[in-house]
Amino acid sequence: MRSRLSHCFWLLVALCFLSRRAAAAPRLPVRAVNLGGWLVTEGWILPSLFDGIPNKDLLFVGVQSDGSVVATATSPGKSETFRLVRNAGQNRMRIMAANRLFLQANKDSTVTADYGKSTSWGDDDPSVFAVTRVTGLQGEYQICNGYGTAKATPILKNHWSTYIVEDDFRFISESGLTAVRIPVGWWIASDPSPPAPYIGGSLQTLDKAFKWAEEYNLGVIIDLHAAPGSQNPFEHSASKDGSQDWGTSAANIAQTVQVIDFLASRYAASPSLLAMELLNEPLAPGASLESLKTYYRDGYNAVRKHSSEAYVIMSNRLSSPDPTELLEFAGGLPRAVIDVHYYVLFNSMFDTFTVQQNIDFIKTNYSSALSTVTKQNGPLTCVGEWVAEWQVPNATKEELQMFANAQMDVYGKATFGWAYWTLKNVNNHWSMEWMIKNGYISLKN
Repeated sequence: MRSRLSHCFWLLVALCFLSRRAAAAPRLPVRAVNLGGWLVTEGWILPSLFDGIPNKDLLFVGVQSDGSVVATATSPGKSETFRLVRNAGQNRMRIMAANRLFLQANKDSTVTADYGKSTSWGDDDPSVFAVTRVTGLQGEYQICNGYGTAKATPILKNHWSTYIVEDDFRFISESGLTAVRIPVGWWIASDPSPPAPYIGGSLQTLDKAFKWAEEYNLGVIIDLHAAPGSQNPFEHSASKDGSQDWGTSAANIAQTVQVIDFLASRYAASPSLLAMELLNEPLAPGASLESLKTYYRDGYNAVRKHSSEAYVIMSNRLSSPDPTELLEFAGGLPRAVIDVHYYVLFNSMFDTFTVQQNIDFIKTNYSSALSTVTKQNGPLTCVGEWVAEWQVPNATKEELQMFANAQMDVYGKATFGWAYWTLKNVNNHWSMEWMIKNGYISLKN
């Protein structure tokens, strides 16, 4: 009897374990939400993170003894102090350094403070600069570099531990969502001592996310949102200055593959690991198709070393003229997924769209675009980012509900599923939490 009871006990334990594993792997297509602005900083999602950085700036520009201009100082001094001389009524100015000479742009693309001539404000004067107001980057590099390690460490660790918590995973699950897409940066693979200026601690937070996902039966998509060198010039790739240098060398690609290998190895045993997204939004032409395919092949193989079940997601290139350029390549790889992102934003043609024009664009243009990449016997497809936000002023709640429902209807045809951008945001329509709690989006119909 004791033997039979023992067998029954272990059988029950095994069945419970298998049941939990099965429950933690959501059916396709998934309905997911991005946890943006959590482990990869994006200042527009939570601007208050940057409140302690003077002017939200990085480093101070200064003049060295030889007249060269560099941005290395973390605090201002005499050499970082300039006098701006404006041409009244025009967007032109000259910049006088502490040595009483003006900055000039040289033919070799350098800037030096060694110009002493007068000016007529013409375009042929290398000391005359046009003034254009731009928005600075507010990403992971900027917050770590702007505060410095000593100050950034407690700020980010507090953010990681409070911005997304276990109760959020409960809310996600109870709302009818089945997965989370979690953006991470390449430095997570070097935790707890990543290269400067990044700080350690995000890996332990990701560990907690997996624990919570298992508890609430949610799938996890690990999304490499920021690759070494930056795969696009935007803050969400942790670009330090708007540069894009990812994929320009074999060493850079190999370094990125190592990040994927590390993450796949660490989480392959978790029943909640649904997918590994190898890269988010590589931008063409800087990210070449050849480099991307090389990386995607090696990254896919790195995941397969540790898991035969996890899906491997490959993002289409932004600004590529051919949305089908990865179909043949990915079609030969089991459990491969093509990721596309659809917004009715970021293009001036949407600025004057009416409510109905926005909805029609979703139902016609984006429906057709999704059909183009969703092929029988081809890779699965995922709309990895979308949002119920547009340029329509003073839209009613009912209009936004129709807009959100139209997108869910169309993107629901993606064979892998979709993910809303994002769970939390100071801008209400970008916050799926706010949209659900206030009745703009319902997933329980």
